[in-house]
Amino acid sequence: MTADKQDTPGITVTTLDHLRLTGVVEAFERRGDGELVEALAEELDRAEIVAPEAAPADLVTMHSRCRFASSSGEEREVTLVYPGEEDVAQGRISIVTPVGSALLGLRVGQTISFAGADGHSRALTLKAVTWQPEAEGVDVGRPGRI
Repeated sequence: MTADKQDTPGITVTTLDHLRLTGVVEAFERRGDGELVEALAEELDRAEIVAPEAAPADLVTMHSRCRFASSSGEEREVTLVYPGEEDVAQGRISIVTPVGSALLGLRVGQTISFAGADGHSRALTLKAVTWQPEAEGVDVGRPGRI
């Protein structure tokens, strides 16, 4: 996923996100689309795992809304979602995209290099987490509290 190991910051993923995203990876692999989730699988393998209630508020988790700057300086605000929930017009990007996999587990201020969809090296810096389900006590995958 990354162009250079020194450009690979440590990441943190909640136990719920890790469990659900491992299922996403396995589903893609079963249907023969494992290459689409290779970067995500690598991120899950290297992540520190924490309980949802222990997730810092500046951490990108599933369904978090965040703002990042690309290496070109362009800033975007997006919500990180599962496959099937994406909507580019609404700023909802799938976890299985290169940008989505790169954002998972980052904390504000971290920069990561990753291979874009075209195979070229890209980088992004997380500027803000503007909404996070764990900080709100919400499990978006199921109604109610976590």
